[in-house]
Amino acid sequence: MSRRVPAAGCHCGLPASYQDCCARFHRGESSAATAELLMRSRFSAFAVGDEAYLLRTWHPAGRPPRVDLDKKLRWVRLEVLETADGNVFHTEGTVRFRAHYLDRGRPGQLDEHSRFVRLDGRWVYAGAV
Repeated sequence: MSRRVPAAGCHCGLPASYQDCCARFHRGESSAATAELLMRSRFSAFAVGDEAYLLRTWHPAGRPPRVDLDKKLRWVRLEVLETADGNVFHTEGTVRFRAHYLDRGRPGQLDEHSRFVRLDGRWVYAGAV
């Protein structure tokens, strides 16, 4: 797995370093407290190529057997556009986001409205709304 570490701030867009932000989730030291933090940590997992984390945080009902990460696709920036629910008081939540990438040097973006649920006390990705 190739680990691309940004110069300043985390891949997910928060100001903390990757090591102090999403890497702790990737290493399994803690779990994301909100649906938005899980979504941000999953974006960072795509950015650093952490297939194991992506699978671990995917709801079993829709989880693919593997995630084929394209080595020529580079995830470069995340915008969280809207969140609903998904905190300690909820069992479900949604996050609308825009993920920017470079595909063989060409810019692109992925817009998604994602659904997250709590499973055994942890947030997991349940799919697109």
